Amino acid sequence: MAVLLLGTFDTKGEEYAHVRDLIIGAGQQVVLVDVGLMGSANLPADVGPAAVAEAAETSLEALRAAADRGAALHAMAAGAAAVARDLYAAGRVSGMLALGGSGGSSVAAAAMRVLPVGLPKLLVSTMASGDVSAYVGQNDVTLMYSVVDVAGINSISRQILGNAAAAISAMAAAYDTRRTAIAAADLRRSAASQAATGALAASTGAAGSGVAGTGAAGSGAAGTGAAGSGVAGTGAAASRATGSGAVGTGAVGTGVAGVGAVGSGVGGAGVASSGAAGAGAGARDQTGGDRPMVAATMFGVTTPAVNAARARLEDLGYEVLVFHATGSGGRAMEALVASGYFAGVLDLTTTELADELVGGVLSAGPERLTAAGAAGVPQVVSLGAVDMVNFGPMETVPDRFRDRTLLVHNPTVTLMRTTPAETAEIGRIIGAKLVAATGPTSLFVPRGGVSAVDVEGGPFWDPAADAACFEAVRDAVAGSDVEVVESELDINATQFAVAAADRLHELIQRAARPGARRPVARAEPQAGRAGTPSR
Repeated sequence: MAVLLLGTFDTKGEEYAHVRDLIIGAGQQVVLVDVGLMGSANLPADVGPAAVAEAAETSLEALRAAADRGAALHAMAAGAAAVARDLYAAGRVSGMLALGGSGGSSVAAAAMRVLPVGLPKLLVSTMASGDVSAYVGQNDVTLMYSVVDVAGINSISRQILGNAAAAISAMAAAYDTRRTAIAAADLRRSAASQAATGALAASTGAAGSGVAGTGAAGSGAAGTGAAGSGVAGTGAAASRATGSGAVGTGAVGTGVAGVGAVGSGVGGAGVASSGAAGAGAGARDQTGGDRPMVAATMFGVTTPAVNAARARLEDLGYEVLVFHATGSGGRAMEALVASGYFAGVLDLTTTELADELVGGVLSAGPERLTAAGAAGVPQVVSLGAVDMVNFGPMETVPDRFRDRTLLVHNPTVTLMRTTPAETAEIGRIIGAKLVAATGPTSLFVPRGGVSAVDVEGGPFWDPAADAACFEAVRDAVAGSDVEVVESELDINATQFAVAAADRLHELIQRAARPGARRPVARAEPQAGRAGTPSR
């Protein structure tokens, strides 16, 4: 029996490798199922994405060629459910763990829902703080909120994933122990039934006449003796069950302690710092021996940008904590920024303000984009995914929006394109928040598009709506200390993302100098070289 690890190894291979090692260290085996659609995975899988697609009666090539993300995720969810069902039927699964954002969570949840009640199912998700009915359904899925996005191993994700690995290891061990005990009980009942049958045969034989009856009784006694042997066998089975239970219990204890030790050993400082942050105190010495920490915001449609920026910042010596901009993710980041946890903020994905304005389901509230400014923390801000408002499955979109441009992002998330009037108001809101900032602030404007679907030829490409946002935010910050950096690139262009990361590094370094002041405003910013500040 093993723990089933199912997820997108092309985008989250590092995180799955981490929990795999912890689970194995806790004494459990693992079965790896990769449902990643597009990229190559560095983590070998027992069941690859091609096999998952085949289980859904399609092919990976066909899904890629169709270029319909929503339909592809729906198919992979069906394939994942079929694979999970088959693995359970083959007696290979004693628990399931999955990690993901909205897309990965929807695929994993489909697989979890076909597994029986009682089999441990743990989903670590950025979506686990809100309405989770679309993921849980009517099954006993256990949800753990990831706090930060599932994007790399850092001082927070190391603890969350360590807890998840310990939990599923212990639950799987307990499940195996229960199954062994049930099997032993069934064997005892079977032996008792055999004994009763033998006794009945003996009494029936005794009811016969003469020596034959006695012989029958003797035969019955022999039968009883066989039953007794059966009972002895049951005793042995019970002994084995007890032994297995003892081993299982030992494994649980050792496993939990082992995972805890790994979590503490690798990130001991992180454990202490997280607790301090929860208490509202500055958790890291941002100029001390540990790497200074940077917060970043990400959505599925801004993932390439944040990945490129994160890699650049890590090369510069920072630890980057990525927050999924799902409402709860933005709130978590704002709280940690206010606590003094970060040396800087790379807020590339401000989409939660669109949900707050229009009425989507992923709003972080009106205080979004205020903590860094109030605390004087250096920040680089962009307009990632302000082209969209989020709702649940298509049938949950309010009637008043049914005639709008809608896009099925995955089975649990529907996106709605913002209008020019809405994007202009979003731009004004963002600009006003940046003007109020007390620390160094830079605004990066990607004129080539604000998301992966807002590019020329994309389903949300709307130059008029984008221009309305760009002009509104520029007007809002005009004459202030907010630096404006414009680029003709889209937000996911590597050059744009790296330039944003480099600028944040410069602002952090400048803020650390004695007597540092905010950068002088560009009163009339001009479009500079792609991805570089207007001069």
